[in-house]
Amino acid sequence: MTVPFLDLKAINAQYRDELVAAATRVIDSGWYIQGNEVKVFEEEFADYCGIKHCIGVANGLDALTLTLRAWKEMGKLKEGDEVIVPANTYIASILAITENRLKPVLVEPDEATFNLCPEKTAAAITPNTKAIVAVHLYGQISPMPELMQLADEHGLLVLEDAAQAHGASIEGRKAGSWGHAAGFSFYPGKNLGALGDAGAVTTDDEELSKIIRALGNYGSHKKYENLYQGVNSRLDEIQAAMLRVKLLHLDDEIESRRNVAEYYLAHIDNPKIQLPAVGNRESHVWHLFVVRSTMRDKLQQHLAEQGVQTLIHYPLPPHQQQAYKPFSEISLPLTEEIHRSVLSLPMGPHLTPEQVSQVIEAVNRV
Repeated sequence: MTVPFLDLKAINAQYRDELVAAATRVIDSGWYIQGNEVKVFEEEFADYCGIKHCIGVANGLDALTLTLRAWKEMGKLKEGDEVIVPANTYIASILAITENRLKPVLVEPDEATFNLCPEKTAAAITPNTKAIVAVHLYGQISPMPELMQLADEHGLLVLEDAAQAHGASIEGRKAGSWGHAAGFSFYPGKNLGALGDAGAVTTDDEELSKIIRALGNYGSHKKYENLYQGVNSRLDEIQAAMLRVKLLHLDDEIESRRNVAEYYLAHIDNPKIQLPAVGNRESHVWHLFVVRSTMRDKLQQHLAEQGVQTLIHYPLPPHQQQAYKPFSEISLPLTEEIHRSVLSLPMGPHLTPEQVSQVIEAVNRV
């Protein structure tokens, strides 16, 4: 039996009737851009995150890029300012920084959680540091109380990259409500996934929300009047309708992911495999279940032979990508070791108990 890494068809099949009804509602409405579905989803997702404002955009990268751009328009950032970001993040976190002609400062992560370490973050702050991008990698929320205290002490902006952490929380406060703003992705494979590209920004800052909304609509706050040199980055009506359906089931899916993760943690028993560390149950929504092994490639090959599909998140760190060749001389040994050793096991609400057991048995036999 093959254990799929992720089966979106099976996940969405559970809600097929609801999704078809939502799509039909949009089709029959005759309104396909910036209509009621987007408006209501923004309200529902803001309420879910415990935040005042949600602005739908085209994708997660735009959510980050437009937020930084808006802070520039507000005079809170300027070209050349330094932005601290974990070195082991997905490249989108850094693309948003450089697209705004800001300077990314790559910081080694906490080895256990893969997220920013407050002590290492503090050590990276200079007079030119103006912002922190706190990436909640793999679904585990960053240490936001400590990072926000650090930001307050130094007068820094905090942008949460919450693309993988919908629903994760600390002390009952969800990802997307800690920083001065947060960017979300609703890429189909995310815990809250659309049926295409989609994203959003959450914030309590009303002025920021208005500027982001205008920037994503050609820089226009009013039809045919343009305050900014904006872009076209809007959440589609049809995707908003899909997300409204999926949001209703998000907490149940998170619970399923946590149950799978806890079973993995309790039963994978192989000294050659390093299991992920988790602070507490509410802090991790298990977008990915990432193990580490010095024999990663052999492990992946063995699991494939046993019918277990795996992926590597991510094979190359951003500073070793051709796109950021000038960063190639930076020494980031921990980040490089993480990227050489990580392997993502199957994770999701689609997994049956039999499939989970097959994964565990295959890993333990290595």
